[in-house]
Amino acid sequence: MYKYDQYDHSIVTSRVEEFRDQVNRRLAGQITEDQFKPLRLMNGLYLQLHAYMLRVAVPYGTLDSRQMRMLATIARKYDRGYGHFTTRQNIQYNWIKLDEAPDILADLATVEMHAIQTSGNCIRNISSDQFAGAAADELVDPRPWAELLRQWSTFHPEFTYLPRKFKIAVIAADEDRAAMRLHDIGIQIVEKDGVHGARIFVGGGMGRTPMVAPEIKDFVRLEDLLSYLEACLRVYNRYGRRDNIYKARIKILIHEIGADEYRRQVEDEFVAVKALGIDPPKAEFDRIAAFFAPPAWESGLADAIDRSDPDFAVWLDQNVSAHKAPGYAVVTISLKPAGGIPGDASADQIDLMADLAEKHSFDELRVTHAQNIVLPHVRKADLHGLWTQLREAGLAEANLDLISDIIACPGLDYCSLANARSIPVAQKIHARFADLGRQRELGELKLKISGCINACGHHHAGHIGILGVDRKGTENYQLLLGGSGAEDVSLAKITGPGFSEDGIVDAVETATNVYLRERTEGERFLDTYRRIGMEPFKEALYG
Repeated sequence: MYKYDQYDHSIVTSRVEEFRDQVNRRLAGQITEDQFKPLRLMNGLYLQLHAYMLRVAVPYGTLDSRQMRMLATIARKYDRGYGHFTTRQNIQYNWIKLDEAPDILADLATVEMHAIQTSGNCIRNISSDQFAGAAADELVDPRPWAELLRQWSTFHPEFTYLPRKFKIAVIAADEDRAAMRLHDIGIQIVEKDGVHGARIFVGGGMGRTPMVAPEIKDFVRLEDLLSYLEACLRVYNRYGRRDNIYKARIKILIHEIGADEYRRQVEDEFVAVKALGIDPPKAEFDRIAAFFAPPAWESGLADAIDRSDPDFAVWLDQNVSAHKAPGYAVVTISLKPAGGIPGDASADQIDLMADLAEKHSFDELRVTHAQNIVLPHVRKADLHGLWTQLREAGLAEANLDLISDIIACPGLDYCSLANARSIPVAQKIHARFADLGRQRELGELKLKISGCINACGHHHAGHIGILGVDRKGTENYQLLLGGSGAEDVSLAKITGPGFSEDGIVDAVETATNVYLRERTEGERFLDTYRRIGMEPFKEALYG
């Protein structure tokens, strides 16, 4: 993984002291909250319902054990003993005191971490495939390109104050594990005539106007990638709406002028940008890429696994994925236990995951956009012992991609923007489908919950999505069906009138019963929905 050089250290340390001065001036009353707000947001500090919330950047989701342990330390020292892993592959702390925020940033800087540009109308944390560098199906490791984009976008003089926030994802496999086409810019590294390049998708996103990003360029040479992205951002910065926050995202611009016109303007701008020479020399990319060299995998390891323990065998089938190196596997640690809060982990659990990464995964962890944690390089011979330790810590839930592997935003329990609670709904659905055999009978079923139209819970991308809204002062929940954030990307559609908190749990069960009745051999919930359409579900839900 990438290691800071002297410039990185200098930038992050200087930023901490700059923010410390800003906080001191705010506490002394020398600047108002309105003046302070944009300053704190650019350092990842939000003011929520009960306290300040700090969002810490985890670039492309990659961490080492030292950094993970610092996250546990912050949870104990400055919060209430836990952290919340998010759909941006970041971590949030929900109970931060303003006067301690600079100290947290200073502690983070000691392990090469920060909260820069985790909020604000700028290019946010660059996300990527959580299996990058380990996936059996990837063309190359996309993270060197994600790191290059991180360096390019941090404090970019033209893109620090965009019309609206901006999110970029990079993948390098046909299977999309990062919801790439639901980003403002999605990049897929591909091969054409023996040469590596990138497909560029622009204008995706969720929120109140969800859209799937159209393809803007089928192939950009990787040596031209920064110039092409610079052109994409320049056109947006020039024409993006600044008079209406609800129409400020790049997806609205592309919807209004059309993908063809946007593409034309980007191509024109690309010619001008390319002449500026902003693309890095190959030696600089090679310097970055060297940090992502594969670890020293052992050769000659056996692939056989003892499956005699039935509980272990279920976890193997559900949470362990193929690795590119013989004798190794990719392990996903579920942060979705029964009765828990999706994405939450205690300080002790965070420390344990750091220990396991150090011992069993070449000192590397990943945060997933589904709010779980990945150990990317585990010897198959170590899997049973690893599982045993996870089980003792309440981290061995065998539910990856099942109905209880729920994505949920913090909702009205924490967020000042929310209209309804997400966490209790997630917990009640998990309880309703508590039997793991029943979950496995349903198969892959991605359920996602948002407490408001901003869609931090990705409800538009759920096979089953739930959106909490306010109906005359009462929390009401809309049911959506048919979404996907994967390579078969689609947007979920609302079934009809909303439900109460308990009613939405019943509605989810009704929808799964329709699926079980109608499915054919090998069909997922999503496949059955696409084949039979909405009407059978609506009939069962509303009569």
